[in-house]
Amino acid sequence: MNVAALRKSAICIFEAGLAAADPEDAVARELRGLKAELGGFDRIFVVGAGKATAAMAHAVERVLGARITGGLINVKDGHTAALAHIRQNECGHPIPDERGVSGAARIAEIARQANRRDLVLALISGGASALLPLPATPVTLAQKQETTRLLLECGANIHEINAVRKHISLIKGGQLSRLASPATVIALLLSDVIGDDLDVIGSGPTAPDHSTFAVARAVLRKYQLLERVPAAVRTRIEKGVRKAIPENPQPGNAVFRRNRNIVVGSNRQALNAAAREARRRGFRTLILASGVQGETRDVARMHAAMAREIRESGLPVAAPACIITGGETTVTLRGSGKGGRNQEFVLAAAMDIAGLPRTVVLSCGTDGTDGPTDAAGAIADGGTVGRGPWAAEYLDGNNAYPYFEALGDLVITGPTNTNVMDIHVVLVG
Repeated sequence: MNVAALRKSAICIFEAGLAAADPEDAVARELRGLKAELGGFDRIFVVGAGKATAAMAHAVERVLGARITGGLINVKDGHTAALAHIRQNECGHPIPDERGVSGAARIAEIARQANRRDLVLALISGGASALLPLPATPVTLAQKQETTRLLLECGANIHEINAVRKHISLIKGGQLSRLASPATVIALLLSDVIGDDLDVIGSGPTAPDHSTFAVARAVLRKYQLLERVPAAVRTRIEKGVRKAIPENPQPGNAVFRRNRNIVVGSNRQALNAAAREARRRGFRTLILASGVQGETRDVARMHAAMAREIRESGLPVAAPACIITGGETTVTLRGSGKGGRNQEFVLAAAMDIAGLPRTVVLSCGTDGTDGPTDAAGAIADGGTVGRGPWAAEYLDGNNAYPYFEALGDLVITGPTNTNVMDIHVVLVG
């Protein structure tokens, strides 16, 4: 199999994983199973946030139709669907904006008006942490934006970022369930976090909060941000540590007695489908992990090392081989270039597989948006660095996008209306 055929196979393998992460099908299947018990409620309100939430809401309307009393979802700009009963509010991501605050406040009000005979159906997908901003006084949106920016730039992982965001919010960390109590709350979750932790998906608006104000302070200290974040953020977190303000609802809290969280889609499901496609194409295939995390460049080089090992020894699987992993790595910004973690992954790997024959690496985000770019990710082979400019300079500047754009090696899907983290594919022909 030549390099062109390997490249085509890598794209098809990724697309198979993407198709398996379709949120509309996942939500429709779950709701059909719940339909009998949903008939006992006086009113059904639908709320939520995330990149895939419009597609999830479309499935809700297909199944429940006029049974829906009303609702509102916050979605990323351009990530909408044709809805009749549920309002959509487009807002900013990854940095929250005033439109997000307005929508979150309305979602909180919808939750408050529900009573014991009502159902609040919450649809949460990747991106909800930024798309559901309701800053807690005295924190302002601008101060929350600054805090988010600092955390993103320093390389904090999603668990750490969410631990801080939950404690400067009035809706995250189980607080949406507290607002809706005593109504029944059913949350349908499309997981974009490693381990599918309920209190991390979308910063856990309907899940018990396992983090505390003390954990949030520890994250800021770890990255030397405690004195750099806005004073209002520091003040609120310090008050929480001193118990001057209450913690978010913890496990066992009464607000969760009529509360259910259901993960309807995850990275593992996408990887399984990708592996089936790889095997169908004749590759000996291994899924190594769905929880890959760490510094992007280090993880990428480990994948490149596996490709070399396959080529040299036939281990851990003989060629034609396909190694598939999933998860979400982090980039520590060193330059001011344009790119995202998946493009950086492929550029770092391309440097380490340089010269390897019939070897391809692909890394893409399932949401179709890698960092602040219009690309889902990129693809490279053993000859990539020989065809482009000096790769190390682009990598040092976090500038992978123009590197791959010049080669025509960006993977551009457009908005996929799903989000189950990233898929990495290594092929050795």
